Amino acid sequence: MATGAGEKPDESVWGKSRGLDPALPPYPLVRHLLDAAAMALHLWDVYLSDNQRRSIAGGMGLAGEMDRVRAMVGLCAGMHDIGKLSGFQFCSGHGTEHLSPSLRQDREKMTTERCGHDVAGLRVAADVLAVLGFEADGETVAAERVAEIIGGHHGRFYRNEGGSGSPFLGGAPWARQRAAHASAVHDLLGSPVAPESFKAAPAVLVTGVVILADWLVSQEDYLRRRQKNLEPSLAAHFARSCTDAAGLLADAGLVPVRLRRTDFAKAYGIKGQPNPLQRSVMEELPSAVGSGGPGGILLVTAAPGDGKSEAALEAERVLFRAFGTQGFAFLLPTMATSDQMYGRITAMLRRQSGEDAELTLVHSMAWLNTAYSDEGLDAGQGVLTCDGDEVRAGRQRAETDMRPRQWLRGPKRPLLAQFAVGTVDQALMSVLPVRHNALRLLALTGKTFIVDEAHAYDPYMQVLLGRLLNWLGAYGVPVVLLSATLPVSVSDRLIKEYLQGAGHQQGVLGKRTFPAPYPGWLYVDGKSARSTQMSEPLRREQAAERSMDLRVSVEPVVHGAGGAGGVRNRLAAIERLVEPVSAGDGGSALVVCNTVGDAQETYQRLRKRFDDQSHAEGGIVQLLHARFPGDVRESRTREVTDGMGRSGPRPVRRIVVATQVVEQSLDLDADIVISDLAPLALLLQRAGRCWRHENWWTRNGYPGGRGRPGWAHAPRLVVLDPLTAGGGVPKQWGEVYDEFLLTATSEKLGAIPDGSVSIPGDVQELVESVHGDSAEFDWDNPGGRHAAAWNAHRGKEIAERGQAGLIAVCRARSVKGLHALHSLPGEEDEWETSTRLGAKSLRLLCAYNHADGRKTLDLAGDDPIPDPGTGQKMPAAAVRAVMRRTIPVRADWLQGEDAEALSPPESWAEHPMLGDVRILYQPVQDGEHQAVSVSGKSLYLDEDLGLVRG
Repeated sequence: MATGAGEKPDESVWGKSRGLDPALPPYPLVRHLLDAAAMALHLWDVYLSDNQRRSIAGGMGLAGEMDRVRAMVGLCAGMHDIGKLSGFQFCSGHGTEHLSPSLRQDREKMTTERCGHDVAGLRVAADVLAVLGFEADGETVAAERVAEIIGGHHGRFYRNEGGSGSPFLGGAPWARQRAAHASAVHDLLGSPVAPESFKAAPAVLVTGVVILADWLVSQEDYLRRRQKNLEPSLAAHFARSCTDAAGLLADAGLVPVRLRRTDFAKAYGIKGQPNPLQRSVMEELPSAVGSGGPGGILLVTAAPGDGKSEAALEAERVLFRAFGTQGFAFLLPTMATSDQMYGRITAMLRRQSGEDAELTLVHSMAWLNTAYSDEGLDAGQGVLTCDGDEVRAGRQRAETDMRPRQWLRGPKRPLLAQFAVGTVDQALMSVLPVRHNALRLLALTGKTFIVDEAHAYDPYMQVLLGRLLNWLGAYGVPVVLLSATLPVSVSDRLIKEYLQGAGHQQGVLGKRTFPAPYPGWLYVDGKSARSTQMSEPLRREQAAERSMDLRVSVEPVVHGAGGAGGVRNRLAAIERLVEPVSAGDGGSALVVCNTVGDAQETYQRLRKRFDDQSHAEGGIVQLLHARFPGDVRESRTREVTDGMGRSGPRPVRRIVVATQVVEQSLDLDADIVISDLAPLALLLQRAGRCWRHENWWTRNGYPGGRGRPGWAHAPRLVVLDPLTAGGGVPKQWGEVYDEFLLTATSEKLGAIPDGSVSIPGDVQELVESVHGDSAEFDWDNPGGRHAAAWNAHRGKEIAERGQAGLIAVCRARSVKGLHALHSLPGEEDEWETSTRLGAKSLRLLCAYNHADGRKTLDLAGDDPIPDPGTGQKMPAAAVRAVMRRTIPVRADWLQGEDAEALSPPESWAEHPMLGDVRILYQPVQDGEHQAVSVSGKSLYLDEDLGLVRG
């Protein structure tokens, strides 16, 4: 048994000091190490899925020895802070004061240089592990990997460049104490023996376990309780820590629950039986999946409104049984779609006795959703990680203190929960070189991974998604991709990325293709790469059930104010097209604009023409876009979807003017859809909101008995095309869409026979004609007037893929050292790296600055901006009052401005949600607020229009 040269751990060596009771000695390091080891064991037993345990065991070459693997994971956690046995001990006056004289005597020499204790642990780990027998039989690979895990426990991996002789690490007494501390942990864990191998990808998951275990046992209230009542022996302390672990995990809301699975209709709260697509998943997918193995990927393709979401959730039932996952992550492209899906999943879980299941909403504005309680907005107690204690107090230390609170109580916590719904960006962070990417991978790999609207991502995001699928393939995580308009070339690349992660050679995969039926599904087994499709009879039945002939007409338009273009003026054309809604038997129209500015202008014109009442006053013209305060946007989205969804009640008259927020996953059914020109795949998405539920209502009756108006003879999409007759892309559209894609779409629309599109029969061909690799078009030499647009499009696509490839971490099986996950220079945090090109954003609070100096949340001046003072706790209700009023805006809108003019109160800086908010103080004169000039543009919040920028 390793004993550390016969010494016992010196309990004057402290692990936690700052934030604890100063009247007591600091919390001993050895006891904190035992706390973390105990929590890691509990995480292994309860939090990790069977799939994760298998992956970690396989990475150690110990597939049949789970107890041995469990002990090794505990040892990694139990050694995470071994680097604190160094000059770190002198960064706290209180800690130094209680340190043994024999250790204090080296203070002057040990403080001549500074080093993070995580890096110090990386440097000394090999020597310490040698004492534990990790060098026996040449087992250096495992020792090196454990060293990397120790070095990465604050969320960033480092290259091990040696330096165990550094003065910062102390002399022989310090080396003996490091051995004694490690030996104490090792002994209480049953003296685990080093594995013969330890692969990189599984080691990343173990790092995630270590980080989470450290944070859970470093919560301030818990440490203060333990500090007051230390057990008489380390064995008794460890036993208590093992007992406490269950309560800490439960308090964090991270204990998985098992759902009571119900039948289809009850689970989803819908009338009727599953459609052929859903029935095929339920009946045919189980045999394709088999008894489980190293994962698999399922692609579901169908037109909008075909029930792909329910099909994915039914697939999850099959996949979790086969692969041993716990819960799922359901990821979508936008906040609005995530919010709506959150409500649907919440109801589904409740119907399956999942009230205690942790369902969390994962996007940067999730706390605005009214389903979240004020408790969820509480900043929570401090987590004393000591990350940054080696530097002086200040902003850097405040930021490091905030990280674990953001994960355990703040906006990053949702990924750790058993069920998560949110934007795909949160998952893509896993494969960017940012802090805690290992923790994100841990959070994702225990779940079934579902991506909705897989077509909705640009080439940059496609590369990041492909890289993430590669890592999930390496872990054997089951994946479900959903799409209505995904080009075959893109789906093929994503499937092959997954299979490469699962261990298949790129050269072999290059000779294969994985075409998916439309509508239908394709399942590819991770182990064998065998593919299985939905049966042809059920596919034909699905196509027939959803069959619809969409009438597509092109309206040539001219953009411009003051009636530019005469009868072809865009606004005049929209007026004419929606006029039937305002007269006779009414009906509903959806007008989709490409920019918020166009939507605001269109709404004003239609209101002036058809209804004096505003949206808030119940007018027939409604406006929905992303630049409303969060609470307004949530309520408007609910109002629009409640009235135009499957269950109705259908409005007598309604004209909805919106932006791209209605393209995906929102359940809308309009009698006519009018859209600005957009790439063809997106037009088909928008058209999916036209007569979306007609077949259902034909079979089951219209809600309230109110059918289509007499003027709506067939589903109709009208495209407002400024390119027809030689026009150009409107200046205000900027780079919203590539000119090449718009031009190709315009030409394709003009060539549609009889202006009729068969849904779903024509969908895939139309998508491929514009977005795919068509053999009918010379992509490398298009020639003619398309050459410039094509070159710009192709160049941008290549640049985006190249940039994503440069910034993303390497593929899972290419990782040799874990430092490869943080290969870029600097101290990248998550706000410094974007999952979307040009998408860096801030949260803007539009507040009011009154003449008497009062600063308030409301124009009337009744609600002052909450400011409890530095160091005081912000009440949860006040946090909601602020955050529900914030608006996401582009960060470059605020560039060049005096930071102080937009900065929040100092008391907000330490709150995990308020710290990054910027405030636009609108001057109030004579009861009216005025616009503010920001970066050469005026900004103001209009109650009816939202945030206006001009």
